[in-house]
Amino acid sequence: MQLKELSSATGTSTASIKFYLREGLLPAGHTVHPTRASYTADHIKRLELIRSLRQIVGLNIGQIRSIVKMADDGVPRLSLLAHVQRVVLNLEPAAGDVERTAAADAVVRMRSWPDVPSDARDALDRHVAAMQDLGINLPLELLDRYSSAVDAIAGLDLELTTAGEDVNDVILTAAVGMHMHSQLMLKLLAVAQASHAIRTFEGG
Repeated sequence: MQLKELSSATGTSTASIKFYLREGLLPAGHTVHPTRASYTADHIKRLELIRSLRQIVGLNIGQIRSIVKMADDGVPRLSLLAHVQRVVLNLEPAAGDVERTAAADAVVRMRSWPDVPSDARDALDRHVAAMQDLGINLPLELLDRYSSAVDAIAGLDLELTTAGEDVNDVILTAAVGMHMHSQLMLKLLAVAQASHAIRTFEGG
């Protein structure tokens, strides 16, 4: 298909498509003429991915470029998913070494999670340390219940993410899923907290 057809099929302006091509977010089309290229269904999928990452997840051009570049470079699936998680959940790498916390160590042991370095583990240790600095108690029973709940949710999320074969579909499912599911968990938690409060203080 030609550029105008690609634009019509995806609802993306030709100007935006040309911008994505220049920025390296969209692979170049097949040259059929010095001033003309043809595009395929893969370009449609990539444009759908870009739109979702921008409009639903709220990523900027640089963040999207970092994700699709890894996909186009053919990095291992685990590395790609780790990067998507880092970007979508804003797990910024620590400037230096992050000190391990006993509470995070306990959670990893309780759930039999692989004890390997990651941005997610660093973020957990930093957050636990911040809570403890504020004097917030983290008893093992609480950590056990919380981690048990999220472990089950994470397993379901991964099943959905790994179901696809096309890398664009995998990124889309992972990124949108992480973003929307994390928001869903917060909303469910808010409703549950409100419900417990109503029962406690109003006898509902």
